[in-house]
Amino acid sequence: MRTGFVDRAEHMDELRSLLADVTEGRGGRAIVIDSVSGMGKSALLRAFEAEAAASRAPGVCRVVSVRCQPAIGSALHYGTIVELLLHLARDQEAKQPGVFRRLLSRTGQGVVRSAPEVLSAIVPGLGALFTLGREVAEASLASGSMPFDSLLPFQQGAAAQIVDALLELVRQGPPTVVLIDDIQYGDPSSLLVLDRLLRRLPGEPLGVVLSHTTDGAYVDGPQSMVEELLHDWAKNGLLRRRMLGGLPHDAVAELVRFRRPEAPPTLAGQLSRLTAGHAVFVTLCLEEWRPGADPTVELPGSLSRVVEDRLRLLTDPDRELLMIGSTQGETFLSRTVAEVKGAPHDEVMERLRLIAAHHRLIQPAQPPEWARREASDCYRFEHGALWGVTYGRQTPQQMRSRHARIAAALTSGRPLDGMPLERRLEIARHLRNGGTECLLASAEAHYGLARDAAMEGLSFAEAERHCEEVIKAVRDLPQQEESRDEWLIQAVELLLSLTEVRWRGRHQPAGGPDIDALAAEAEAAARRCGSPEPAIRTTLLRGKTLLATQGLVPSLDKLRAAVELAEQHGDPVPLFVARVEYGRQVSKRRLADGLAQLREAERMYASLPRLGDTGDPVLQHARNLGEMQLGITLYDSGHLSEALERLSRCVQRLRDEPLKAELPIALNYLAQVHMGIGSHEEAEEALREALTFEADRGGDSGWHAYNKALLAHLLIHRPARRGQALELIADAWSETERTWLANLVPIVRNLYAETLLLAAADQPEELLARPGDLLDQADRLAVATCVETRRSGMIRSEIAAHSLRSRVQLRRGDTAAALEQARQAVRILDSVGDMPALRTEEVLYHSAVALTAAGVRQEARELLERARYEVARKAELIAADVLRDRYLTQVPLNTAILHGEGVDQ
Repeated sequence: MRTGFVDRAEHMDELRSLLADVTEGRGGRAIVIDSVSGMGKSALLRAFEAEAAASRAPGVCRVVSVRCQPAIGSALHYGTIVELLLHLARDQEAKQPGVFRRLLSRTGQGVVRSAPEVLSAIVPGLGALFTLGREVAEASLASGSMPFDSLLPFQQGAAAQIVDALLELVRQGPPTVVLIDDIQYGDPSSLLVLDRLLRRLPGEPLGVVLSHTTDGAYVDGPQSMVEELLHDWAKNGLLRRRMLGGLPHDAVAELVRFRRPEAPPTLAGQLSRLTAGHAVFVTLCLEEWRPGADPTVELPGSLSRVVEDRLRLLTDPDRELLMIGSTQGETFLSRTVAEVKGAPHDEVMERLRLIAAHHRLIQPAQPPEWARREASDCYRFEHGALWGVTYGRQTPQQMRSRHARIAAALTSGRPLDGMPLERRLEIARHLRNGGTECLLASAEAHYGLARDAAMEGLSFAEAERHCEEVIKAVRDLPQQEESRDEWLIQAVELLLSLTEVRWRGRHQPAGGPDIDALAAEAEAAARRCGSPEPAIRTTLLRGKTLLATQGLVPSLDKLRAAVELAEQHGDPVPLFVARVEYGRQVSKRRLADGLAQLREAERMYASLPRLGDTGDPVLQHARNLGEMQLGITLYDSGHLSEALERLSRCVQRLRDEPLKAELPIALNYLAQVHMGIGSHEEAEEALREALTFEADRGGDSGWHAYNKALLAHLLIHRPARRGQALELIADAWSETERTWLANLVPIVRNLYAETLLLAAADQPEELLARPGDLLDQADRLAVATCVETRRSGMIRSEIAAHSLRSRVQLRRGDTAAALEQARQAVRILDSVGDMPALRTEEVLYHSAVALTAAGVRQEARELLERARYEVARKAELIAADVLRDRYLTQVPLNTAILHGEGVDQ
């Protein structure tokens, strides 16, 4: 529906200013135009695009416009970004003839609308990333749990590579302004790319303009997520928001003169008062007005009245056709309408043609890509307001029944697998709105879409939304439905796998589901099924959600129960997986128990050939985690030689694997062992290898942050590298806050605190008493760890935090406070014994130093002797003389202990 463009001078000036900044090299920026539906946002963007094309010489600038699509074809992975990239690639055709055609031929499609193939063709290296990520995703989803945060970097890495390619296409042409209309329909994967693009705009010859409908006028969309993103972008200065209100009186008058030059002067004022300047409402009322009417003629008092008056002009059968069409969406197919109505298609096509010709309600449109080969006409309502009112005139049951019949018509008895993604999305949308009769089919359709979204396009946000639809549908199924519990278990396992990287120690991560309640629901469903395999998997999954939401102790109870269930079942595969997971976590509470579980898992792996199936991603992942966890647990227990040998072997094997998913973790553990025996260069090499690996993969990662923090801790001991160390540790903590893996957060926070404490050694005493100084920052971090670990049960980090607080207070000269914190650290250590990621001798030694400063010399000497015993015990277990000598002479902590530095002898 053309409204004619009038006024909007303020908004046009802002768009011209953005274009001038981009064209004249002042850098890119972004604007979003907000308004309720029908205020003229699209008309504003079209007018700006036309003005820019008319006023600028070719090659000076370009304006590229795309529109996020509603209803049919909605939620296509990377759909908006693919369309944008194709527009930019087409512009290169004049410079490099044949490039664009070759691009399309590589995808095997004449016209391309969707993601991995076309993205891989445009973006260098992305195909390999998609392939690798797909394999990691398949391994993760097959196991019912994510391998830590190994999938998130793949999606973020894909987004980073897409942005790089998009900016490169922009730089190859003139300065560019991108217009994205109806951003409320943006798919989550495109929004992730857009988020990274907005952060890159300063300094680039690119501006971005978004239009956003704020009134939620359209059903079934991701508007709330988009609104939250827009709010965050504006808050962080990534874009400016501008509200588009109603047309002022003079603009309404101009529109009246443009559309109805014969109208009386009073009509403009009447329309302004009636419509409050709502652009589409003004236009619809002008269409209703007839020349020769009384100047004070009563116009329809609401937008709905205008549409309803038009619908009344139709016959009952024609109105029914439009009702059916509106149920399919703002765009609909004549064949679908005919099948739902049960009428001959030729008859329906003719009636729709006449409606379009005579009634100003619908107009012919291009069919969606997936329907191009169908023998069908396609129509679109002239405006969303017309569609919305038409759709809303049905009763709830009419809507449900028609949605169900549309889904059946689009399916036509064919399996969903193999259908184009757009068609499957369209069918799923109608199934979820089709009422009780469609619940089971809706669950099946959405579960298939969820797996494909995660594994084919690394589109995890879309996959989560589909999982949520499965769970909603299954919950509404009758209890006696035979497959109800099976679908619930599958959907919950997949959803929790997809969201694990964002749990952040809370029940509802980033607006997501209540993870522990979902895990408990799946666990109960597995008990009702009576099958041991899902019972073991869901019990194991519940152990993970309890770790995130309630802490280590309740988690260990559930993980132990999973091991016991697996032992009763007798199948070695689930028992091996459960034992590895339990062994990894129980080590955090009782090191000896963890070591025993992991050794038993290793014995099982060596003695049972079935566990060596390298084609089983679940077993391969469990084997990798178990092997490296056993290595680091041996190190924590004092077996340094065996730990070094095992972890070196494990790292080498992982380097040769195609996925290398767990390599950053193994390199972290290997670096810890190298640092523990004084091989500082080897430790730095391992950490830099891990950092390079994840940097190439792209995206945030908790283990990337941990490796960065370990490197900072290594460099802080070198005076010339302390500036670099402080920069690294700050970056590591920021990344840890973004990823928030519950088991790594307190470790990185403590490393941050200790790095600041060591950096403070260079500062004069008079600078160390100020609020916000390095010591103050270190103490605040340690206090935060103490508070958090009392809830989470991560005792190892609580002990380390008390020890750090003692050292901070001693550096400040507060010996009484240092004594209190030192005794608290030793008290907890004595109650629990050796802990992972914590050197017992370090806690004992620093406590001895604090006690000496407080005058408690005898107790200090006893702690020093205990520390010396630990150093000697570990040295005795080192097989090679060279390594033993290095351990005793090249580890600063060990030399300090052996010489009794800071402790009365």
